[in-house]
Amino acid sequence: MKQLILVRHAKSDWPEETEDFDRPLADKGLQDALKMSKFLKNNNISIDYFVSSPALRALSTCKIFNQTYRVNHTTNDKLYNPSENNFLSVIYDLNDEVNSVAFFSHNNGISNFANSISEDIFHFPTCGVAGFEIDCDSWSQFDGANKKVLFFYEPNKIKL
Repeated sequence: MKQLILVRHAKSDWPEETEDFDRPLADKGLQDALKMSKFLKNNNISIDYFVSSPALRALSTCKIFNQTYRVNHTTNDKLYNPSENNFLSVIYDLNDEVNSVAFFSHNNGISNFANSISEDIFHFPTCGVAGFEIDCDSWSQFDGANKKVLFFYEPNKIKL
């Protein structure tokens, strides 16, 4: 059994003359990322590994989560402005020793991917988190595996 957790980056800012890729987190985003990471950890959501878009707002969200989780993490260009196939490509590259992985990415791609693997309708707010149970022993079996939604959390609807 594997677990896939999708995290949309936290609320970002867009200072003048800043490229999309380099947008930092807003103060609210910093607070939401810390709050959400602690909420997940306090609710025994296990995560073995993080993979983040290299864009500043996603990577900053990942690093804040990692202050709580302290696990290995990497970046993957495929998670910046991703299509559904980008997510699949990153999944198929995962080591099978990883049982629970969190991807830090962007809308609309993250919402579209979540909806492609679930019958529920997801629209991720910033720092929204969805968890899925994947009935497989190897990430290479992802496409044909049964998938079940475990949770969907929004930062404005959780309490620590």
